[in-house]
Amino acid sequence: MDIERERGITIKLNTARMDVNENGEDHAIYFFSTSGPFSHVHMSCLLEDYVLNLIDTPGHVDFTYEVSRSLAACEGALLVVDATQGVQAQTLANVTLALEADLEIVPVLNKCDLPSADPDRVCQEIEDVVGIDCSNALQCSAKTGEGVPAIIQSIIECVPAPTKSEQSLMRLLVFDSFYDNYRGVIAMFRVVDGSISKGQKIRFKNSGKEFLVEEIGIMIGGARKPVKKLGVGEVGYVCANIKTVGDARVGDTIIEAGTEDQVEALPGYTEARGA
Repeated sequence: MDIERERGITIKLNTARMDVNENGEDHAIYFFSTSGPFSHVHMSCLLEDYVLNLIDTPGHVDFTYEVSRSLAACEGALLVVDATQGVQAQTLANVTLALEADLEIVPVLNKCDLPSADPDRVCQEIEDVVGIDCSNALQCSAKTGEGVPAIIQSIIECVPAPTKSEQSLMRLLVFDSFYDNYRGVIAMFRVVDGSISKGQKIRFKNSGKEFLVEEIGIMIGGARKPVKKLGVGEVGYVCANIKTVGDARVGDTIIEAGTEDQVEALPGYTEARGA
């Protein structure tokens, strides 16, 4: 959205898949976003290949439930604080949600390239108000890219990888859904248990609606890239001729049809309330 770019805020939840891979002597990191073009930097300190699935959530109080479901789909969170303004009104509430979800939190100070930036003051404010140790807080500039490689390295070192088994029965957490004029409702999910493949018949555990999977895939550069299968820890989308957003509610659990008596829904789901 234009207003997001203008004001530096997130209104619509976005997902991205980042491939951190070897590229000659350096290691290329590609940043793919659903809201704009990708940027590209090189990093020489990574020795292995990684795939990082990122979720950028709204920070406004009106989206607290959506934020909580997004955090439930993650192992860690970047606490990004403006180095010129410090802790904002919703910072504490979102950090509380992250702590309740038992996430590994990595504090990051953004806009450190600005003359008005005061990292020491903001670090102290985070420790006093939020209660998180900022002795190793990372400093960066999203505008110039300075400090971003260190953030990626910190994610790899500090945030644990998914531990569930793909041999388990399928459970996917829906953390967003939206309507596409050509494909109907597209649900964004994180694979918590098992795996999902094209052609499977799925069931939304709480709504009870069943659908045949027409396409699954990942988001790259703002575009959908179909894949044959997604496993534990991966973030993706599913197209299944879903007609209304109410059939794919945020927080619902997608399971394989026919396993509803064997699989419990993931915790935290709340029915939508009327206006």
